[in-house]
Amino acid sequence: MDSPSNLNQRIAERVCALRTKQNLSLDVLARKTGVSRSMISLIERAECSPTAVVLEKLAAGFGVMLASLFDAPVESQESRYPLVRLKDQPQWRDPDSGYIRRNVSPPGRPELGQIVEVHFPAGARILFESSPRGSHMHQQVWVLGGTMEMGVGEERHLLHKGDCLAMQLDQPVMFHNPTRKAAHYAVVMVSETPSKR
Repeated sequence: MDSPSNLNQRIAERVCALRTKQNLSLDVLARKTGVSRSMISLIERAECSPTAVVLEKLAAGFGVMLASLFDAPVESQESRYPLVRLKDQPQWRDPDSGYIRRNVSPPGRPELGQIVEVHFPAGARILFESSPRGSHMHQQVWVLGGTMEMGVGEERHLLHKGDCLAMQLDQPVMFHNPTRKAAHYAVVMVSETPSKR
């Protein structure tokens, strides 16, 4: 697993780069995402380990997928290749829930979709409050082992090994492992830019 300090630095660089590219001040980004100005500043200086919930709010504010916040800078050499080896796939542990996510897809090509592998601890729960984005984000969760309870808006689904749930990220999404055993699943995310009328 990548060291927390290395990933915090990578996240810091990505958040700062996205904020600069979109010409957003700290105050504007804070209002847009509901993440405090001081927290964003700490993240950009790599002085904290942000939770998945905070990172999802920032990703929604930028109109990107959460997985892209773990990518190396686009200018870097590794982002130019269509292959990423297992040893180079960033792996991160959420400091709040303890779930572990690994970006499987090669970085730098989010328009092709992104695959993430997740190990979710027994009893853990996390709620992502989806916000409007500049594009439609679609996600599929494919359970590879264990059991997951998924909440999409008001709907609840109990997923077992082999089950796959598709959703659009336009409402709150809850991940919960209701069992005493860890769960293992893959997430496939695709961004669809809406047609202009």
